[in-house]
Amino acid sequence: MNLAIIQARYTSTRLPGKVLADILGKPMFIRQVERVKRANTLDKIVVATSVNPSDDQIVNECKKYQVDYFRGSLEDVLLRFYECAALYKPSHIIRLTADCPLIDEELIDQIVTYHELNEFDYTSNTLVPTYPDGLDVEVFTFSALSTAHFEASLPSHREHVTPFIHSQPNRFHLGSFEGAKDLSNYRWTVDQIEDLKLVVKIYEALHPINEKFTTADILRFLGDHPDLLEYNNQYTRNEGHAKSLEQDKDSEN
Repeated sequence: MNLAIIQARYTSTRLPGKVLADILGKPMFIRQVERVKRANTLDKIVVATSVNPSDDQIVNECKKYQVDYFRGSLEDVLLRFYECAALYKPSHIIRLTADCPLIDEELIDQIVTYHELNEFDYTSNTLVPTYPDGLDVEVFTFSALSTAHFEASLPSHREHVTPFIHSQPNRFHLGSFEGAKDLSNYRWTVDQIEDLKLVVKIYEALHPINEKFTTADILRFLGDHPDLLEYNNQYTRNEGHAKSLEQDKDSEN
């Protein structure tokens, strides 16, 4: 069984409530779920949020749109993932974050297939970034997740779920999925208000024409409107993880 877990919370530090931001009449994370559902390699999709009352709104939207959900720890996201996955006992977990409403379902299928064929413990397109920030896909075995849950202690490992696994290549069999062309300069994730404005522009232009618009469609649109790239080009990749690493240092002192 392949279980996709989309982690979502209201209390984002940089853009609170972003997962509920409106994109053409629906919450951002629901737009993402629509795209994830089109992947062929997934057996089940669950939105994993927290028991914090602030996340009641996320649960309400899941109920409204008939999306399965799980509620767990707010701060210990690794625990949340483990408890969610343990309910279904999948062979593989596909980790996605709810701030990526331009996620590519074909890319999900490609990475899951690559992971399974090579019998990796962990596979992603982020170890060597070649895809736009916002098309991140991580696939790992339930066994690797279990090991991480029971052994990881650093704050960054608990918050970001997978660093315990992919930081130990001698222990876990890692797969790096890389594109033929480096597109890592594009930023399609939503962490800042400028990110959201860009994503909304893309949806407004492409979604009415084709609800299943692709990565190629986005690239063509941005090629025709290069000024839009200036919306969010001042931000760097993985700012949240960098902040967590600083917290690791504090915890060791």
